[in-house]
This record gives sequence, structure tokens and C-alpha cells, in this order.
Amino acid sequence: MSDWDPRQYLSFADERSRPFADLIARVPGPASTVVDLGCGAGNLTSILRRRWPEAEVTGIDSSLQMIERARHDDPSTTYLQANIATWRPERPVDVIVSNAALQWVHGHRSLLPELIGRLRDGGRFAFQVPGNFDAPSHAILHELAGREPYAAHTTGIERPDAAGPDVYLDDLTRQGHRVDAWETTYLHVLTGPDPVFEWISGTGARPVLQALPRELRARFEREYRAALREAYPPRPCGTVLPFRRVFVVAERGG
Repeated sequence: MSDWDPRQYLSFADERSRPFADLIARVPGPASTVVDLGCGAGNLTSILRRRWPEAEVTGIDSSLQMIERARHDDPSTTYLQANIATWRPERPVDVIVSNAALQWVHGHRSLLPELIGRLRDGGRFAFQVPGNFDAPSHAILHELAGREPYAAHTTGIERPDAAGPDVYLDDLTRQGHRVDAWETTYLHVLTGPDPVFEWISGTGARPVLQALPRELRARFEREYRAALREAYPPRPCGTVLPFRRVFVVAERGG
């Protein structure tokens, strides 16, 4: 699996935090135990604390780089390095939150019943995943990576994916859970040189970029930047990046 760079990821912290805040605002009820699956650098923990000020909050992430940054910036919270798919709580918890992480778990739809099973009856599972994998930013990335000389290095690398809100709604209601599912497209106004490249290089493009040897990576970046500038031309207000997000809040049934 490719490595995460907390500094690069946090360069758009304000924009990346908006879906998290919108998700948490729709999670009902009190909680005494809250788990953040895929907590990243822990920069959004304060939102969980404001929402549930008396709760014990634990952050889980598979990236050692992200966990080390979270522990450094927020030593009062428990952060554990663990895989989302294999993590198990010592006892059922009240709320599990996952923000822009499940798309990196292969076959994550089949994992949903297991994740909800880690809640107490009536507990809530809230997650958000990107829904923009057919956007130009991703289409250009994978089309370019599929060409030679890049394809020899990028074939078979990890590739995030997610479903639509209607699919998750069907998956979870069939299991007897109460579900609130929706989607939102954010129009992020970005500034600076090649802002769309800077955005995606910290997330969706990481596996491709890190798979390339240094000399090829520089060439790939030049081509990718140029294609992104054409796909996302600057406007008077800045460069607009439309970003669709999918949200689900499920309450565990008995």
C-alpha cells in the first residue's frame, strides 16, 4: 500500500473537513464511546469532541505516518494503528464514524455488516466516501497511467472505489437497519498553481505517483498537470473543483 503524507493531505484541510462536519451533524443521539475509522492525522477529532463532549474518542488508521502526526498534534486522544477491516473493539461502541476511508478498502460493501456488528443495538454507523471516480481528475489519471512507459509500473495498484447512496441504502436496510443516505456535490474554489493536481496528489493519485520511478514520475506529473489545467481551467474566482460525496448514517437494528 502507498504511503500517506500528512502535510500534503492537510494542505486542503478546510475543504476536506466540510463533508465530515456535514456527516456528524446528521448523527442523532448521545454517545459515550466514539470510534473514528480512518482518522488520518486526527485533525477532525475536535468536531467529534464538540458533538459528544463526554465521550471516549478513539482514532484508528492504518497509516503509521498519519497516526504519528495525530499523536503529536493531539496527545490527549487515543490513536491506534490498525486495519479498518480487522480492527475489533473490546466491547460494542455507540458510534463509529468513517470519513473518506472506506473507498480504500477492497470490497468494503461486504464489510459493512461486520462494521455495524461492532456497535451496540441502536448504535450508529456514519460514513462518507467520495463519489467522483468518474470525474476528469480520475479519468485522466488512469488513462494516462495505462499508457506506456507508465503502465509497466502502475498495473495492479490499489484503486479506490465507492457506490452511490441508493446502493448503500439497499445494502443496509435489507439487514434491518434504519438508514439515512444522501449525496452532495461541493464546488471547491481552489487557488495557486495547479491546485487540482495538488489536491489529488495527496489522495487519489498517491498510488500511481508512488509506483513510478523518480524519472518517470517527473514526466508523468508534467503530463498530468497539463491535462488537469485543460480540464479545470481557472475562472475569475479561482479553479473550481466539483466534488461529489456520498453520505450514510445507519442505526443498528436489533
